[in-house]
Amino acid sequence: MQSSKSSLAALTLGAIGVVYGDIGTSVLYAVKEVFGSGHVPFTTDNIYGILSIFFWTLTTIVSIKYVVLVLRADNNGEGGLIAMLALASQAVKDKPKLRNILLTVGIFGTSLFYGDGVITPAISVLSAIEGLEVVSPAFKDWVIPLTLVVLFGLFAVQKNGTTGIGRFFGPVTLAWFAILAVLGVANIVRHPEILTAISPHHALGFMFRNPGTTFIILGAVVLCVTGAEALYADLGHFGKRPIRLAWFSVVMPALTLNYFGQGALLLERPEAVKNPFFLMAPEWATLPLVVMATAATVIASQALITGAFSVTKQAIQMGYLPRLQVQHTSVRETGQIYIPFVNWSLFAAIVLAVVMFRSSSNLAAAYGIAVTLDMLITTILTFFVIRFGWKYPLWLCIAATVWFFVVDLVFFASNMLKLFAGGWFPLMIGGVVFTLMMTWKEGRQLLNDKLKADAIDLNSFLEAVFVSPPTRVEGTAVFLTAEPGTVPNAMLHNLKHNKVLHEHNLFVTVRSHEVPWIGMNKRVEIESLGHDCWQVVLHYGFKNDPDVPRALEQIRARGCELERMSTSYFLSRDSVIPTIGSGMAGWREKLFAQMHHNASAAADFLNLPNNSVVELGSKIEI
Repeated sequence: MQSSKSSLAALTLGAIGVVYGDIGTSVLYAVKEVFGSGHVPFTTDNIYGILSIFFWTLTTIVSIKYVVLVLRADNNGEGGLIAMLALASQAVKDKPKLRNILLTVGIFGTSLFYGDGVITPAISVLSAIEGLEVVSPAFKDWVIPLTLVVLFGLFAVQKNGTTGIGRFFGPVTLAWFAILAVLGVANIVRHPEILTAISPHHALGFMFRNPGTTFIILGAVVLCVTGAEALYADLGHFGKRPIRLAWFSVVMPALTLNYFGQGALLLERPEAVKNPFFLMAPEWATLPLVVMATAATVIASQALITGAFSVTKQAIQMGYLPRLQVQHTSVRETGQIYIPFVNWSLFAAIVLAVVMFRSSSNLAAAYGIAVTLDMLITTILTFFVIRFGWKYPLWLCIAATVWFFVVDLVFFASNMLKLFAGGWFPLMIGGVVFTLMMTWKEGRQLLNDKLKADAIDLNSFLEAVFVSPPTRVEGTAVFLTAEPGTVPNAMLHNLKHNKVLHEHNLFVTVRSHEVPWIGMNKRVEIESLGHDCWQVVLHYGFKNDPDVPRALEQIRARGCELERMSTSYFLSRDSVIPTIGSGMAGWREKLFAQMHHNASAAADFLNLPNNSVVELGSKIEI
């Protein structure tokens, strides 16, 4: 019992550090952007109304939608948009048209994650460093360079993994939330009546008095829920109970106290609107608070970078991105990975965002469209999961999701007002990633269709070969093939050029499925083809790490001896040649050919031993 309590405490502390780092830094800029927009006059009623809207936005979107409802939609314990997409697509697998639509919508939502992944670290770190302007206006020219230095340091250390510094995330973020609460209380005690803004009648009153203004400022209000998607995405790391416990016991109270403290400050000093968060603190504490805020934003950014690595790996496994170099940064934690291409692409895009927008207020104009569209997509997918996957009654499914759909839609519509003020930037990034993903998926389908059209039936081919068999040599040949039952190009080339056949031959197909994990007990399917030849299918979930040699060790007990030192792995290295005609548009076929050419080696992705791999090339026209 004591052990389970300490484990829950450790997981809850970890959730505070990783899951809530992003939403914990929204206090730096959310109130400032709402009141600094110039749309809301400074009156006591307006301050009460805005605070009430903040509180009920947090309650509706985070507490009820994500913490209570969406966390229930786990895919074998895993969360995130790809896990939800897999659940939804499985739920409607008997409706192919609907399934294809949901897959496209879900992949578009996943693409938007990268746009959010650029804006969030940029606005968080920049808003923290801007606190130096409160210390002294002389620091203004140093804000951009210092922001870029901090961000470069963050991305430069990614290759070392987060095992070493990760243990400090929880305690540092817990200290951050404690500081938020203390700052809030220190200002609330001077105007305790501000706490009555919790009553929803203040929010409703503001909305009825100012419907147009309310719609406009929702684009800034949404800043208070930055990082809400992380709740669901990190489900697999911490579990539902620690995430819920962390939210209701620490995060929600600290955020509420801080927002209400900022409101109390504005009642007393309206001029504090230029940076209400840092002006809450006494003058002597401003510089330490800037340092602490920077640490908190770095931790928040770290969680998002780690999420980008994880989402990319899952997209590769599901066949929406080409193979990329994936490095494991921990021998104990299989989920801790580093993808160099993603790391430095994100950094380049973030530098571009900081240099282009130059202030957290300008970046706030770019933030919101991507995240609210992601929230809307999550709600849509949730409906199909609970209706077709869990078989709940239609009325209950509508009741559970339609309110959130309306809320998400209103927030998204409000944020669309910021499209030309900067909202186009994360949409552009998401659009580029979506184009790459769909081009790769469709290109792979075209390639597979071409290979199938030209394929030779494996059983018939083996029968013909063994009528007058070639010389058999010692050892085992493992031929990797995209489709079971077809002759791999590598085998044809081997017979043509080397005119030999190995003593044992395995025809191996690696299959990825729309579930997070597939256990070793379901990893291998094997079928004897006679003449010491076997057809093998290896099954992996989108969070499994493919390891062909390890999986093939299981077939020893099924009559196939596999000695590591005498096994060779034969792969086909296909070169794609775009052609005019059916298929994708010409530019997309050229893009696919380039992506295919630049994909990392299949041998590395499948964890094959380098000294046992033979690659034989061929050209394929699509």
